[in-house]
Amino acid sequence: MKIAVPSRNGEIDSHFGHCEYFTVFSLDEQHQISSEETISPPPGCGCKSNIAGSLAERGVRLMLAGNMGQGAVNKLAAAGIAVIRGCTGNVKQAVEDYVSGRLTDAPVICSDHGACPGH
Repeated sequence: MKIAVPSRNGEIDSHFGHCEYFTVFSLDEQHQISSEETISPPPGCGCKSNIAGSLAERGVRLMLAGNMGQGAVNKLAAAGIAVIRGCTGNVKQAVEDYVSGRLTDAPVICSDHGACPGH
């Protein structure tokens, strides 16, 4: 399984659409992190870019994110990527929290592009 995390300086970027890069973690059969890579996002806002398709082509099936608008959630879902919102802190710790069952989706969403910090 592969998990993508919108990132900035090793932390979860609070706004998916303007992250510095995506950290993609691969998990082995025992749900342990087996590899980590970074992917630069395309220019422009995440929900209006082809990032969902690009991540899906690389095998990503889950995104752990901070804030995210419904349009981005829908686009990721259409590409086969589930989303858990409301995540904060260190990217690797978030993946470990997910694997341990300590993360649940917190529908903290942006209703429009002016509503969220970091836009």
